[in-house]
Amino acid sequence: MARNKETVVLLVDVGPTMHHYLKYVANATSSLVHRKILLSKSDELGLVLFGANETDNELNREIGGYENIVATPIMFVDEHLATILSKFPEGFAAGDFVDAIVVSMDMIIKKLGHSKKGNKRLYLITSADSPVKDPEEGGKFEQIDQIAKQLEDHGFKFDAVVVKAGQSDGLIPRTTLENYAILRKLVQHTHGELAIVESPTSLMGTLRPRTISPTTIYRGDLELGPTMAIKVWVYKKTSQEKFPTLKKYSDKAPRSDQHATREVKLDIEYKSNVNLDVVIPPEQRAKGYRYGQQLVPIGGAMEETLKFKTEKGLKLIGFTEFANIPRHFYMKETSVFVPEPGNEKSVSAMSALARGLDATHMVAIVRCIFRQGQANVVIGVLTPNLATEHHVVDSLYFNVIPFAEDVREFGFASFNNLPASKQPSKDQQNAVDNLVRMMDLAPPKGEEMLQPERTLNPVLQRFYGYLHSKSVDESAEVPALDDALQNIVDPDPELVSANRLALEYFHNQLPLTLTLQEGKGSRRFWRDKLPGAEADDAQPAEEIMQEGSYPIGQISFDSLTARKVEEVGGLHPVRDFEALMARQDSDEWVVKAISGMKTIINDLIDSAYKGNTYDKAMACLVALRKGCVIQEEPLEFNTFLRNLASKCRGRRLNDFWEQIITKGVTVISKNEAPDSDVTLEEAQTFISGDKGGQVLEVAPKEEVDEMEALLDEVV
Repeated sequence: MARNKETVVLLVDVGPTMHHYLKYVANATSSLVHRKILLSKSDELGLVLFGANETDNELNREIGGYENIVATPIMFVDEHLATILSKFPEGFAAGDFVDAIVVSMDMIIKKLGHSKKGNKRLYLITSADSPVKDPEEGGKFEQIDQIAKQLEDHGFKFDAVVVKAGQSDGLIPRTTLENYAILRKLVQHTHGELAIVESPTSLMGTLRPRTISPTTIYRGDLELGPTMAIKVWVYKKTSQEKFPTLKKYSDKAPRSDQHATREVKLDIEYKSNVNLDVVIPPEQRAKGYRYGQQLVPIGGAMEETLKFKTEKGLKLIGFTEFANIPRHFYMKETSVFVPEPGNEKSVSAMSALARGLDATHMVAIVRCIFRQGQANVVIGVLTPNLATEHHVVDSLYFNVIPFAEDVREFGFASFNNLPASKQPSKDQQNAVDNLVRMMDLAPPKGEEMLQPERTLNPVLQRFYGYLHSKSVDESAEVPALDDALQNIVDPDPELVSANRLALEYFHNQLPLTLTLQEGKGSRRFWRDKLPGAEADDAQPAEEIMQEGSYPIGQISFDSLTARKVEEVGGLHPVRDFEALMARQDSDEWVVKAISGMKTIINDLIDSAYKGNTYDKAMACLVALRKGCVIQEEPLEFNTFLRNLASKCRGRRLNDFWEQIITKGVTVISKNEAPDSDVTLEEAQTFISGDKGGQVLEVAPKEEVDEMEALLDEVV
């Protein structure tokens, strides 16, 4: 018997109150079987329909009663069972789910015996609107107590799903309230779950294809100090469900051979590049690691020596305030630390640690090596999880946090740094507040939409559905996304329709204007440059100065990751400068880019002969100005331009300064960057040499062009 083999009986209400939901129930149950075929093919499943027009079950044939119940025998999950569950017949009789539970119990007991062993599960889907018949002897709840005890004695797990269409505004009928009480009693005795769903999406997510038994990933000491440790067990609290592993299979084996695995085995041979007929044996092979342009061979013994060897254990590093570990630092899945079962000292120590952390608003930082010889050491944070029930112990949640190399800093400018003209108005803020409030997925009344524990992954669901269709028909196309899953990827049409006024108000207050880019625009100096073409960085300054020619949003991810620029070079300074400014892995690149560009500009104008590098220097100067505006570094550019004015105006480089005046390159004003020390009027008068520029006019003096003098001597 498979370790996690599960025997399930689905109890589906097909009475009049369920007619509207049956297509959604059929979709959810058939999808359940599709996933079980792939993930838990050893599971068995039976079907009981109550509220049907016919009667077909063993208890009715043996002792009578149990009418309007149709039972399908328990069988292994397969395509035939999925076909049966794809559509349910509509019944017109009152559905008694208590009788259906008794019939289902009888089916599993006759199949597996009276032993408590095995994973036995009953899954009830009903509207809970039909009344439960009174027993011939005793009271109704006395009968429920007996059934609950039998479920508990035989090791059953009972789960119930009540399908409703949002009756939160109206009064719940007395019959329905009584049925809720019955279901809660049965669920409590079997440690099951009672779910009330109001949408097809929640219904599909509630029917879980398999029950995953928790397994420990670590058992041992949590070392608090040299002489103090707590015995703990560590479980995974959450785990990402991934696509099933796709393997290669062959259909060459006869279909009648049930023992054929049909797996394809691959044999790999390594041959000499000198003589292709010579096979290299394993003892003559070595791994090669690339170092620059060469491959460095490292043998097995050397590789084993270089491996980082670790010892299993958990060690407390220290404590820090809860606010110092932001939520977005959490990496990977969440685990839970619980005290060793039956160890009272561990329970007390864990409770003291958890409650102490909670009282002081602190968290614990621990170093974790869950397995002996584990290659990677992780640093994590422990947060308290205090128990709310008497029989549940306190525990700690564990999340992996990043090392310094894993942290990615992305800076975003605040509205507070913008001038008053660019601040959002009160009406705009009200429009946004309105939109958030009206589009809330957790309304004060009714079911919260898209609850994580009841929302399936639409990508996985579509994959399983397509796999089923392909197994039935090889020419099947990829199906459209199911209606129940469409609300996960798209806004709910009913919610959007109900809040159309809020959306229109938001649109009127914050209109969006589509800006069409003519030609390639700024892409020309991001991706479309020809390698080695020096004229690229001699791009006309007018093109760089155009509005929107430095939009960070148009930088593609490929262009940033294609080449890691470390400094501003002399060959393509503008391109290198823009690449450095776009890097977000550290704040140092902005400082390095600005400093490097200043050096390049000075070098270009100092080495100019009859203005041959002025165009390139001007392009660099304009790029520097735009970069300083975007990165909010106006003081850097303003100081540099003032120094450049003192260096060029009225001197040998005066012709370059005249180009600056012609192009209209001036200091950055407060209108462009709030941190600037220059007003708009001062910026406008700067290039004309007025007081606003804070540059004194210097009388020109006779200078000798060194290059011309040198050439004269040669001649």
